[in-house]
Amino acid sequence: MKVRTRLVVSFSYVLLVVIVALTVPLGIVLRDRARSELEAVALTNAQTIAALLDGDRLRPGRPRDRLSADIARFADDVGGRVVVLDSGGTVVADSRSEDLGQDFVTPGRPEVGQALRSVASAGVRGSRDEGGDIVVAAAPVIDRGELVGAVRLSRDVAQVQRNVTRATIAIVVVACAGLAAGLVLAFVLARSLARPLTRLAAAARRLGRGDLATRAGPVEGGDEVVELATSFDDMADRLERTVRAQREFVANASHQLRTPLTGMRLRLGSATAGGPEEPVASELRAMELEVDRLAGIVDRLLVMAREVEEGRETHVDVGEAAGRAAERWRERAATAGANLSATGDPGVALADPDDLDQVLDVVIDNAIAYAPGPIEIVARDEGSRLLVAVQDRGEGIAGDDLPRVTERFYRGRSASPGGSGLGLAIAKELAERWGGSISVTSPPGSGTCVEVRLRAVGSFADP
Repeated sequence: MKVRTRLVVSFSYVLLVVIVALTVPLGIVLRDRARSELEAVALTNAQTIAALLDGDRLRPGRPRDRLSADIARFADDVGGRVVVLDSGGTVVADSRSEDLGQDFVTPGRPEVGQALRSVASAGVRGSRDEGGDIVVAAAPVIDRGELVGAVRLSRDVAQVQRNVTRATIAIVVVACAGLAAGLVLAFVLARSLARPLTRLAAAARRLGRGDLATRAGPVEGGDEVVELATSFDDMADRLERTVRAQREFVANASHQLRTPLTGMRLRLGSATAGGPEEPVASELRAMELEVDRLAGIVDRLLVMAREVEEGRETHVDVGEAAGRAAERWRERAATAGANLSATGDPGVALADPDDLDQVLDVVIDNAIAYAPGPIEIVARDEGSRLLVAVQDRGEGIAGDDLPRVTERFYRGRSASPGGSGLGLAIAKELAERWGGSISVTSPPGSGTCVEVRLRAVGSFADP
């Protein structure tokens, strides 16, 4: 995942958690506050009605002609139902005229029992008759210090709940708008933060491909990013100077060595052609072979000094490369008593064909020199990597020598005299130049297998 995407996702998670942490408690508080206010208003209305009633009319045997009219007026004022009970809990007036003469002291109406014990109360509960939640309040009616009855008020809370729901939806909408605005802000900030890091990553990739002139240059960002870019450029400067000095030294040394080597080769050829005595001729031929080996070392040094052009990414079919290598070395192998075979499926890798040919030449040359016999070249597709393996059936490599066979100038104890110790080192550098690798395995009694793995085309696309 890219840096910018990670920053946006992280910021979004934090923002979402903050919004949820604020919105949910706010909705709960809003609901509880609305219910508390509703209960308080209902209780106040019930107490007010109880205070305004003529309590003397609730005494047994007293006329109650105007009581129903008063209760209907009170019900209209509070927008609910008002019921008046005598001291025994019997309904003596009902604004809906539904329960006159009924006993209202029931377990489902605890507020009535409390009111008849001179305790005013209110609450919100469900009602089967109303088909939903209602707010109820009951207050005692006191006349000249004596409890003569109670007033019960009930009101549907659906409208209040609808108001709470609308307010909650409004809060959610505002929260979503805030989340959207936060995402836009996060994207803008992440882009500004990720831009210099993306630039540094691109510069690092170009430097890794061999473009030693690559620099991050001045970047905008925090102090840490600026310091990182400066350190990267300093490192690239030192690396370029070091590599250039090394290449110049190797190139100059190789160039200077080629002239005397050519002269020595010509003189030895002339001396050998002059028909000297056999002991002298034998020594001259041996010297000529050593000069040829030294010339090979110089040629390999020139390969190591070759610079990689910027953006020099080409494709090579590993199956075709294996076949070409087998054709090139078949005659030489037959002369040395080896038998070359190439098998495998085609597959396009990210590498220069000449570089892969050079790698296979080094590995096959070693196999013919140290393990004449059956030599197999196999090309295989491993998904994101393409494998070219060279397997011989020789004595193998000693275990303590195996980890170092790709080091420059390292030659194992069993190596024949005259080698340079540069072959596998050059092959490794050529493979790694294209993001590949070389591994050497040598199980006891199974010969040596050198595996070259290269990136398949399209498996490591630049972001």
